[in-house]
Amino acid sequence: MSKIEELIQQYCPEGVEFVKIGDLAQVGTGSSNGNEAEENGEYPFFVRSQTIKRKNNYEYDEEAIIIPGEGGIGDIFHYINGKYALHQRVYRIHFTSNKVNVRFAYFFMMSSFKEFIMMKAVSATVTSIRKPMIEGFEIPIPPLPIQEEIVRILDTFTELQAELQAELQARQLQYQYYRDQLFAFEGRKDVEWKKLGEVCEYSKDRIGSQELNENNYVSVENLLQNRCGKTISCCVPTTGNWIRFEKGNVLIGNIRPYLKKIWLADRTGGTNGDVLCVKIKKELEHVISPNFLFQLLASDDFFAYDMNNAKGAKMPRGDKNAILNYLVPIPSFEEQKKIANILDRFDSLVNDLSQGLPAEIEARKQQYEYYRDKFLTFKRK
Repeated sequence: MSKIEELIQQYCPEGVEFVKIGDLAQVGTGSSNGNEAEENGEYPFFVRSQTIKRKNNYEYDEEAIIIPGEGGIGDIFHYINGKYALHQRVYRIHFTSNKVNVRFAYFFMMSSFKEFIMMKAVSATVTSIRKPMIEGFEIPIPPLPIQEEIVRILDTFTELQAELQAELQARQLQYQYYRDQLFAFEGRKDVEWKKLGEVCEYSKDRIGSQELNENNYVSVENLLQNRCGKTISCCVPTTGNWIRFEKGNVLIGNIRPYLKKIWLADRTGGTNGDVLCVKIKKELEHVISPNFLFQLLASDDFFAYDMNNAKGAKMPRGDKNAILNYLVPIPSFEEQKKIANILDRFDSLVNDLSQGLPAEIEARKQQYEYYRDKFLTFKRK
């Protein structure tokens, strides 16, 4: 039996009372406009966003829960204890009852408020909420020792996630630093520069639908944003003229907003015209490594070049001819392999959803949500 279960048995074995927020707290909005934000303002300024802005004057000095009145309903929650400013379409919930630990209420709202709001909706989405809706939301009121123990556990999970996120950001900066250093070839006499079209070509081969399945058909939507991830399963359309790709080919999204999606194929399969399949010319496979080529084309420099040359107003496409004119450095084959191995390891650490820090962050997030929902489920008295 967990400590929380022991406390429940000790203090409230018959269940707990549920009370409307309107009977426990003051609910209201701020008076500031979004354009009043100041870049280096002294106080937090809560707007209708997960991002917290700054302001040099404050409206409230209190402990409160902050939620938007429009946009992100049920998904955006802030906790504040101190001075802050508030947008005129953002709500503050300031508890006046000493029966409520505010962080306990904060965690409970994150767990249950969206479901409550959706029950009030007349459509599939809720675009805005009003004060009476918030005041009508009920929260459980177990004895304070139970609330405090739940907060202690959930705060521990929150701190761990924050530490992992900070570690990931540090590794991303480190990864970008090494990428810049490893690709600093300018001025080196032992490195030859060639146009991409001199060493690569687009695949013109076709593949039949009978050879495709959900694990080897790639649409532009299911190319992963991260550079080292595998493709997401995708159903094969019933009709089409599919471009064949093979292991070692580089697949690049060729229509906005997917221009930055890129994947080094680890299998044979098929794709459509919204994806460019770049392959090294047969006679030059000993000159340039597929992994090195992939890392070059996964760079921000190539993405910026591709964006600058994209054509079209509504849905711009990469210019296939311009892409083949992109200049790529060709160091020795051994150096290419060394560079690709270093960057692949960084990719796995900072981008791969199946391992590394992103996987650890996702696992902790799921663990936190599991225990949050478990600990915040009470029998109603």
